[in-house]
Amino acid sequence: MTERILPELDLFQPDIIFLSAGFDAHEGEPVAQLRLNEDDFSWITQRVMDIAARRCKGRIVSMLEGGYWLEALARSTAAHVSALMSA
Repeated sequence: MTERILPELDLFQPDIIFLSAGFDAHEGEPVAQLRLNEDDFSWITQRVMDIAARRCKGRIVSMLEGGYWLEALARSTAAHVSALMSA
């Protein structure tokens, strides 16, 4: 995220950011390879919000996508939405 994705997003200078908020990369998911947790999803959301504040007047649209383990999905979604609400 810090070396490739976020810098590229910042360089792109979007007018609006659409987030595909999928949480199947959670460490508790049976198919997870990235092994992320709720704190990671919150951190990523906050970093994207920082870029949105600089590049597109804070405009973000977030759409819930996936996650198979419902407990992890609920916690991850709550962390994501809490970060969005902190703006």
